[in-house]
Amino acid sequence: MKNIDYENLQKLNTPFLAEYTAVFEAVAHKGWYILGEQVRLFEEEFAKYCQAKYCVGVANGLDALILALKAFEFPAESEIIVPSNTYIATILAIVQCGLKPVLVEPDIRTYNINPDLIEKKITTNTRAIMPVHLYGKPCDMPKIIKIAQKYDLKIIEDAAQAHGAHIHGRMIGSWGDITCFSFYPTKNLGALGDAGAVTTNNQELAEKIRTLRNYGSKVKYYNELIGYNSRLDEVQAAFLRIKLKRLNEIIQHKRQLANIYFENLSDKFIKPIQQENFFDVFHIFNIRHQQRNRLRQYLLENGIKTEIHYPVPPHRQKAMQNILENKSYPIAEEIHDTTLSLPCSFCHSKQEILEVIDCLNKFE
Repeated sequence: MKNIDYENLQKLNTPFLAEYTAVFEAVAHKGWYILGEQVRLFEEEFAKYCQAKYCVGVANGLDALILALKAFEFPAESEIIVPSNTYIATILAIVQCGLKPVLVEPDIRTYNINPDLIEKKITTNTRAIMPVHLYGKPCDMPKIIKIAQKYDLKIIEDAAQAHGAHIHGRMIGSWGDITCFSFYPTKNLGALGDAGAVTTNNQELAEKIRTLRNYGSKVKYYNELIGYNSRLDEVQAAFLRIKLKRLNEIIQHKRQLANIYFENLSDKFIKPIQQENFFDVFHIFNIRHQQRNRLRQYLLENGIKTEIHYPVPPHRQKAMQNILENKSYPIAEEIHDTTLSLPCSFCHSKQEILEVIDCLNKFE
């Protein structure tokens, strides 16, 4: 019987362990653990990688979204446009900031927010668009930017799953006013714990988020803003610097595995759409099938583990019942009811993916 994990973080991180150990000892012996040299260097290196001028490391991806929204000081109850099928964190950030999420349906082909539906949801209270580059596929940023410029809206990107993705060679992380990243361990650029960052080309926004993340303080014990404690720590920054050097290698491996799926998987499964000039990084390789739950159980019985990203759309979450519009979002519901995430990790071999495909193609 096969034994193919969906993800194996121990196996994934094994190639980096010797470097992790060495850098951990170096940081531990130095005795400076918060906002030190490793964070500064990672911020410089990740900004350069994303073709952005500035990067600010924070504690996690949710904090990145919250601090980005806080930096703009939108009036209470301002409306923020967000895809109806996003992970709940995007919407939690909006709600935590006292703002109103306005859901826009995704394109059923890309799973990203449908630019053609955005204008219908814009009102005089709309202040920003929050595109989410779901599964590692870039949103149609050229179209979204045109809409934002037309209505004088800010763009805050959720790129938690899109490290290294780009459109026409322009990196995600350099398109919107602010881009927010998570370095959760399963991400293509994953830490060994929680970590996050924002990138921007706006110096004023970068400095404001640096202040907000550190109790609202630029100078120790002098607080200019109502701030937070949300700082990327030295150890995680050091680990991320090691993995960042090999991020393109990680992405290339995952793209090779994705191509094996594209070339060999039966068309009875709906595969991700491939778009010219959109460079997908396949944080998640998902398929869709009307018998998703039965399919998942079949794979598990054959030793293949999968995940569902995500089983419940935001508007059906108990926590959102008195917050989001009480209506149906049929495209989001269709995606959440049929999507299945397949093994596609830096730790998987091409042979393992072929075994997954062989099993899938026998499903009836």
